[in-house]
Amino acid sequence: MAISLSTTILPNTIQRSRITILPSPRVNLNLGFSLSFRPCNESIELSSSRSVITASAASSSPGIESSSVSDDTTNLLDRAQVFDLNGNGIPISDLWKDRKAVVAFARHFGCVFCRKRADLLASQKDRMDASGVALVLIGPGSIDQAKAFSEQTNFKGEVYADPSHSSYEVLGFVSGVLSTFSPQSGLKIIQLYMEGYRQDWGLSFQRDTVTRGGWQQGGIIVAGPGKSNISYIHKDKEAGDDPDMEDILNACCS
Repeated sequence: MAISLSTTILPNTIQRSRITILPSPRVNLNLGFSLSFRPCNESIELSSSRSVITASAASSSPGIESSSVSDDTTNLLDRAQVFDLNGNGIPISDLWKDRKAVVAFARHFGCVFCRKRADLLASQKDRMDASGVALVLIGPGSIDQAKAFSEQTNFKGEVYADPSHSSYEVLGFVSGVLSTFSPQSGLKIIQLYMEGYRQDWGLSFQRDTVTRGGWQQGGIIVAGPGKSNISYIHKDKEAGDDPDMEDILNACCS
């Protein structure tokens, strides 16, 4: 099946994206908007009330990988607080103070990309356990959202909430409309839905997420032991920008 995605950015208009499918049986995906694939060389229009995007599909662009963290960043992380599922707050750097940890930062707790990433990381948990490395996921949202994510995904690692987004701001993770909507992310959403993953639209449109627009991107770090010991950082350039799993495993478990 061949898929092409094109979009155009137009000021003060609604989003219209065009997808051409060659050829395929009729498929209906419940993505929270209207989307249908029809046989033959027909075009499908996809619209939403947000900004407009058009572009042709291209190869995915890698995130920003670095191991350079300033002393100022380390000190700010020591003051950024996250909360476990019981509502207990701790400085985020306590998560790797006495151990090595792979810490994934979700876009938000309803995000379909984050559910796939959580599964990818959890599939390597045995290797992390053998190396004494903890697996942690943090999301920008409430404790109740974190609980819902944990129950829905049965994530094997630890889950924490960052209601203030303070850790995201300290680490400088990307946020914005254009980093959320891209040709690559559009195609990847279709792929994930075909794999059986689903966005939780209830969580996605709760106030904690909507007030930030849902434009937050995440990333992954490998840190510890020691609060200032951050050996690997991947910052997503756009939604669904997954790093190479082997790079993460080399940083945490080699």
